[in-house]
Amino acid sequence: RFAREAGLEGTAFVAWRAGIGALTLALVLGVTGGLAAARGGLRTLDRRGRASLATAATMGLVLNVCIFIAFGRITIALALMLFYTYPALVAAVGVLLGRDRLTPPKLAALVLASAGVLLVLAGSLAVSSGITVDLLGVLLGLGAAVSQTVFVTVSRSGFGRLPASGATLVILATSAVGGAVFAVAAGGGASLVAPLTSHESWPYALFAGVLGAALPSFLFLTAIQRIGGTRTGILMLWEPVVGVVLAALLLGEPLLPLQLAGG
Repeated sequence: RFAREAGLEGTAFVAWRAGIGALTLALVLGVTGGLAAARGGLRTLDRRGRASLATAATMGLVLNVCIFIAFGRITIALALMLFYTYPALVAAVGVLLGRDRLTPPKLAALVLASAGVLLVLAGSLAVSSGITVDLLGVLLGLGAAVSQTVFVTVSRSGFGRLPASGATLVILATSAVGGAVFAVAAGGGASLVAPLTSHESWPYALFAGVLGAALPSFLFLTAIQRIGGTRTGILMLWEPVVGVVLAALLLGEPLLPLQLAGG
C-alpha cells in the first residue's frame, strides 16, 4: 500500500522486492561462505532437479505477478480469500501423490485455520467499500493459489540436494527479472524506474525486499523441506491475521470482533 502510494506499483514492486531480496541473500551468503555451497549444490543437480528448480522459480514469478495484479482489480480481502485456498489444495495434492496422510489432527487444523482466515478476511470486506468482482481479478487470485500449490509440491523434494538458501536465491532472481519484463510489457516502465528518480519509495522497497522477500522466502522453503507442504501451508495461514493487525496499527483500519474470533 505504501509503496504504491510512493509510485511503485504492481509488477514493478514485484521486481524491486525480489531484486533487493536476491541481492540481500547473495550478500549474506557471500559473507558467510554459503555462496560457494549454493554454486556447488547447483552443479550437483541432475536434469530432474534442475527442471524442478526451474518450475518452482517460474511458479514463484507467476504467483507474485498474479496476486499483485489481482490486488489492483478486486478487493484485497477477496484476492486473499481466493489465494488462501492453496493450503487445502496442497493437502489434497499431497494425499493424491501418496506423499502425505491427511490424519484427523491435520484435517482439523486445516479446517479450523481456513475458517479463521475466512472470518478475518470477511471482516476486512465488511470495513471496506464492499466486494469488487472482476472476472480477471478472480482468475488471477485462483491462479496465484494454483501457482503456490505447484511451488510447494515441487519444492518439497524436487531439488533436495540444493541448500534452501541457494534455491531461494535462484527463485528471487527469477522473480526480479521476470517482474521487470512484465512491468515493461504492461507499460509500467515509469513505475519500474521510480526508485531511480525519487527516493520516496526506497524505504518500502528495502523493507519489502529484506523482510518481505529474502527472509520469509528462505524460511518458507526451509519449512516445506523440513515439515512438509501441508503443515507449512496451515502455519502460513497466520499471514492474513498478521496483515489485518498491521493494517489496524499502521493504516487505522478497525479490528472487528469477527476478525479477533477468526484470529
